Amino acid sequence: MTETNRNYLNQIAIVVIASLLFIPFLGRVHLFDWDEINFAESAREMLLTGDYLTVKVNFQAFWEKPPMFAWFQVLSMKAFGINEFAARFPNAIAGILTLLVLYNIGKKLYNQRFGLIWVLVYAASILPHFYFKSGIIDPWFNFFIFLGVYFFFLFSKEKSLRLKWVFFSAFSIGLGILTKGPVALLLFLLTAFIYMIISKSYKQFFNYKVLLVYIFTVTLVGGFWFILQFLNGNSDILVKFIEYQIRLFTEEDAGHGGFFLYHFVVLFFGVFPASVFTLKTFRKYREDEADHKAFKRWMLILFWVVLILFTIVNTKIVHYSSMCYFPMSFLAAYIINRIFENKQKLDRWMKISLGIVATIIGSLVAALQFFVAYKEQIIASGTIKDDFAVGNLEADVYWSGFEFLVGTLLIFGVIGSLTLIKNVKNQIIGVFVSSLLFVNLTMIFIVPRIEQYSQNAAISFYKEVSKEDCYLETFGFKSYAIYYYFNKQQPENENSYNSDWLFKGEIDKPVYVVCKNTSEENFIKYYPEFVKLESKNGFVFFKRTPDN
Repeated sequence: MTETNRNYLNQIAIVVIASLLFIPFLGRVHLFDWDEINFAESAREMLLTGDYLTVKVNFQAFWEKPPMFAWFQVLSMKAFGINEFAARFPNAIAGILTLLVLYNIGKKLYNQRFGLIWVLVYAASILPHFYFKSGIIDPWFNFFIFLGVYFFFLFSKEKSLRLKWVFFSAFSIGLGILTKGPVALLLFLLTAFIYMIISKSYKQFFNYKVLLVYIFTVTLVGGFWFILQFLNGNSDILVKFIEYQIRLFTEEDAGHGGFFLYHFVVLFFGVFPASVFTLKTFRKYREDEADHKAFKRWMLILFWVVLILFTIVNTKIVHYSSMCYFPMSFLAAYIINRIFENKQKLDRWMKISLGIVATIIGSLVAALQFFVAYKEQIIASGTIKDDFAVGNLEADVYWSGFEFLVGTLLIFGVIGSLTLIKNVKNQIIGVFVSSLLFVNLTMIFIVPRIEQYSQNAAISFYKEVSKEDCYLETFGFKSYAIYYYFNKQQPENENSYNSDWLFKGEIDKPVYVVCKNTSEENFIKYYPEFVKLESKNGFVFFKRTPDN
């Protein structure tokens, strides 16, 4: 078989396998509040209103995110309907494209084997794989930033001035801005600036043609939605958007705080097994070719820029450091490739680390089933001080008794691969295949059960009352599910946005209110007109009719 034919077969195999990994079971579980439902609701309201320019939630301008991802979801919903599968399908496509791009870049930098290693490393690491089966915005956002960095790497290594790479880089970063905001440009500029200082390539980067092409393209692609908003008289949206971006960097938004090294821990455990191999890359290897050294430098700089920036930022959310998945997966593939070429060994400390981390993660997942089995004793002991969490645990969720095998699969798969297999290449493949199976089985058997404890009772209530002509509101907590799963239509009565009117005013139809059991006492105290319907799994449901 020729090299070209093998390359085509590899790409076809990647598309087929990635489709089988990312597409099935996308609609198996409800969308999770907040982020998944937030974006899906924006797309749903675009479909209802026909206004595809303005991002809205609860039919009011939502200035926190640009519209690109909502547009992707709109197209998906037009094809598959308004449901969980459609909301998550765009990220499955992002997963397929990402793996194809990684293979082709790896092939171009090294060879086909390196490309395949990189694909396996990315697809089989826990959080990178998990996000391709989600409905959050970051897989596309990170994809565009990575392309922007890669195209600029191609420009930086050219001896002649190849402005096409500058254009492609700027175009990709512009798409990143349209997806999530100016952080895409910030991450790129910091990475490029640090690379420029280290490589002493000032003249190449500060060429006036380069600057003009980059500024014009980024402004045109990334800024056209903002320009349209301004021309349509929505300058207030732009002001609020900028204020929101600043607040994310200076405050703990929506209570999403965390300890200083939060993202270090998230990346080490969340990007397992790649994270263990990545630890080996923070040193120089003199035998590397010039292009390999340069790209590795870009990846190392990108990794540290993202990690340090979001360590400094006060808002701590798991996916804020998800841009690190690209450089981490490359660095891990780099080390694995060296091992495959017999340029270094799979060190004992790496094997021990892989075994320990697999045991920790696998044990936590396996322990869930046993925790639930003894939940009544745990609740009675008073160990859990949060009444809402206790209410969640009271949910009646079916467990077959074999779910613990998902966690043990990771433990025995990783340790077994490292101890029972003699060939080091097959050991590494065994580790990543075990992780790949673990992630998929967790998504199929564990996540749906966790969702039944955390939010299913509330979402089931929202879907039930959506059959009635009524209002729905929450008290004491924020939720986007009350719009999406309630199938809220564009309000005819502006009072529906006024919680005081809903809770105490002259209402024209029933009002349902949902609160957590921790807020029940306060709600009854301030709003005695409401009738309590029931309490279920930590949520309390109330109703008020015009007759009250």
